[in-house]
Amino acid sequence: MESMFSSPAEAALQREAGVPGLLTPLPDLDRVYELERVAGFIRDLGCERVALQFPDQLLGDAVAVAAQLEETTGSKMFILGDTAYGSCCMDVLGAEQAGAQALIHFGPACLSPPACPLPVAFVLGQRSVALELCVKAFEAQNPDPKAPVVLLSEPACAHALEALATLLRPRYLDLLVSSPAFPLPVGSLSLEPKPLERFGRYFPLAPGRRLEEYGAFYVGGSEASPDPDLDPDLSRLLLGWAPGRPFFSCCPDTGKTQDEGAQAGRLRARRRYLVERARDARVVGLLAGTLGVAQHREALAHLRNLTQAAGKRSYVLALGRPTPAKLANFPEVDVFVLLACPLGALAPQLSGSFFRPILAPCELEAACNPAWPPPGLAPHLTHYADLLPGSPFHVPLPPPESELWETPDVSLITGALRPPPAWKSSNDSGSLALTPRPQLELAESSPAASFLSSRSWQGLEPRLGQTPVTEAVSGRRGIAIAYEDEGNG
Repeated sequence: MESMFSSPAEAALQREAGVPGLLTPLPDLDRVYELERVAGFIRDLGCERVALQFPDQLLGDAVAVAAQLEETTGSKMFILGDTAYGSCCMDVLGAEQAGAQALIHFGPACLSPPACPLPVAFVLGQRSVALELCVKAFEAQNPDPKAPVVLLSEPACAHALEALATLLRPRYLDLLVSSPAFPLPVGSLSLEPKPLERFGRYFPLAPGRRLEEYGAFYVGGSEASPDPDLDPDLSRLLLGWAPGRPFFSCCPDTGKTQDEGAQAGRLRARRRYLVERARDARVVGLLAGTLGVAQHREALAHLRNLTQAAGKRSYVLALGRPTPAKLANFPEVDVFVLLACPLGALAPQLSGSFFRPILAPCELEAACNPAWPPPGLAPHLTHYADLLPGSPFHVPLPPPESELWETPDVSLITGALRPPPAWKSSNDSGSLALTPRPQLELAESSPAASFLSSRSWQGLEPRLGQTPVTEAVSGRRGIAIAYEDEGNG
């Protein structure tokens, strides 16, 4: 049963580490992994112990990169090859356990601010981009030179966006180039106003302009896996981009483009369905999907207050990476909410593998907060920090006497009328209320107990007080194949 709640040690040795990437030739290591910049970062900090975090597909180059950095800087390198949750998040906890003074993150990253003050450098990679093919693809999809368009890309192609914009700007007048929004170094204060930050990117908008006015041209993906469900970064862009604005993706190798409007509609429809499932749910499981991203404790407290205000019960589960076997231990839970980074919350789940749906925090907010704007007007927020007080997107819960809590609501899945929730303050002791039972027993009132009482088989019947008391007697001795009281025949 222990392996059902936590991944056993043997699983890390037996599982396949995804699709192995091709080894990078030694002469290209410096360019691909930006070793000169990384070595300068280590020297400037004067670090003696440095952690190098690699995703599974880049582990083949980890030893060569660590050896070259040790030779260049004289510092001790530690390779972090397996994280507790997702490889896109900074494993600051693992780095601290190794006694590292800095962390170098290689590969795709969610760029979420860390919870611990540890110096971090990001190496997103430099995937080759066929600029001429991308220019032709952009011109074919955007014939109007005055149309506002934003250039987006996957993290490994971000280095080529400025070069692509240079080739397009002689003709296109309203072109905006996004850039990765790296977290500020520890202890640094930026006096200059930052541009708009959304989707882990900066958008240098002109005064008076809004991001909702722009279409999008995304450079990334591949023809081998054109489904954006396999790319959580593209999924969060499609979900959060303004509906009705054009959104095209372009393969950086071949220049083949695809209109993502239909796929964006399917993703939004799927999310609206999950909101309805959350509204019908009575018990919500809150999955701790990160421990290294800032404000995860505040977000967990916010979601607990949210479910309590909506008249739902919630469990907080810390199970590491969610798997069907782990979550199957909680059949009384109606929906699960994964509290993770923006990419982790939208990580692809195999269809039909989980017996209960897994939601993002934004969907739970839309289901439980009656003041949340209706679909079509509310933005789809992929980072839980946008739901907290202090964010421009934060929508406070209405007071208990508000009529919003009494608004009739009909389930679009079952067709039943949902009763209005009973307001409970955050310091209410209802979660610890004790329900009296016959024979002067006391038991905690919980959804799990109610679910167990509704099942036809409830395990061995204790029959307390109904079994006569007898003296203990000696049992049979021996082993099953030959007890002592059995004959030799």
